[in-house]
Amino acid sequence: MVKKYTCQNGLTIVLEELPTVRSVAIGVWVLAGSRNESQQTNGISHFIEHMFFKGTKNRSARDIAEAFDAVGGQVNAFTSKEYTCYYAKVLDSHAEYALDILADMFFNSNFDPDEMEKEKKVVYEEIKMYEDTPDDIVHDLLSQATYGKHPLGYPILGTEDTLASFTPDDLRDYMDKNYRPENVVVSVAGNVNDSFFKAVENLFGSYESMNKEESFREPSFTSDHLSRSKETEQAHLCLGYNGLPVGDESIYSLIVVNNVLGGSMSSRLFQEVREARGLAYSIFSYHSSFLDNGLLTVYGGTGKGQLDVLKETIEETIQQLKANGITDKELKNSKEQLKGNLMLGLESTNSRMSRNGKNELLLKRHRTLDEIVEQIDAVNHDTTQRVIQRVFNLPFSSALISPKK
Repeated sequence: MVKKYTCQNGLTIVLEELPTVRSVAIGVWVLAGSRNESQQTNGISHFIEHMFFKGTKNRSARDIAEAFDAVGGQVNAFTSKEYTCYYAKVLDSHAEYALDILADMFFNSNFDPDEMEKEKKVVYEEIKMYEDTPDDIVHDLLSQATYGKHPLGYPILGTEDTLASFTPDDLRDYMDKNYRPENVVVSVAGNVNDSFFKAVENLFGSYESMNKEESFREPSFTSDHLSRSKETEQAHLCLGYNGLPVGDESIYSLIVVNNVLGGSMSSRLFQEVREARGLAYSIFSYHSSFLDNGLLTVYGGTGKGQLDVLKETIEETIQQLKANGITDKELKNSKEQLKGNLMLGLESTNSRMSRNGKNELLLKRHRTLDEIVEQIDAVNHDTTQRVIQRVFNLPFSSALISPKK
């Protein structure tokens, strides 16, 4: 059972006690990502994530790394469009030790100018590495095609120009605006008891907001079509369809539909594009939910000479889905697959911590496994057909990375 406690300053703690394991996963979740940025600050959320590991008032960057290695623990972080997470996994006997270091990183990172300049070079290399992976950057291009100049269309890594402009004051100002306690969830899962609430509250429960809350600007689905040429052997194509926001009542119906379309090896796209026609090695679809909208993406990579056939095959597969819906067998198999993935995905403390952290940050509620299974079982042909018409009857966006030659 997930237990929840809200500190006096508005920060929320969620805790799931798992007495049968010997590990503890702790995540500090912040409702701040590239969506919170401007064109001038694009990439600052991700850069702050990097700088949290570059030294505090109490520990050097090496001290932070050695602190977790010394106890056989793990520490890492990631940034998304709408949130950032700093997390650690350690043996249960080192849980408060790990919490103390995460709090030190969160509150006392010193953003040393020399360290910042060195870390900018690291992120420049990360951007170059990303540019060398066309099957990754085509998804960023699709975001731009879908959301235009809205921040959801910005790349999470930012650009070399924006990174070059960041100063320590810029990072602190961004944190003052976005790292407010009401925007933060500390999620804990593992072999800990309720006394750990107090340990978290002692470290995170008293800091205060420096700025008033900034409102989100809701995006419009622009259905643009963008392309770039690169030195690459394959053409990489993404199609984007207007999806559903987090918490939408039809979300499980859409997940079932996505599984049938391109979410597994038995999906229609995989079987038709790869197995039947041999048009692509990689073909799949996935759905991304944001606070007020969503995006269903179809990706395929193929030789330039087969690009038109690939696009036609994808569109024909979607048209058949719209016209005829899904079969009884597809409905049953997809629901069972969804339930299996749900259960298997909760076998580690990390996955439990992540699930609880995201649920609290984005939904402010926690369903039991039985409640989720009940919702999945309630998916039927009527609900899937409604969501198919809702998603695929609107114009789509597209992105293409094609070979220069």
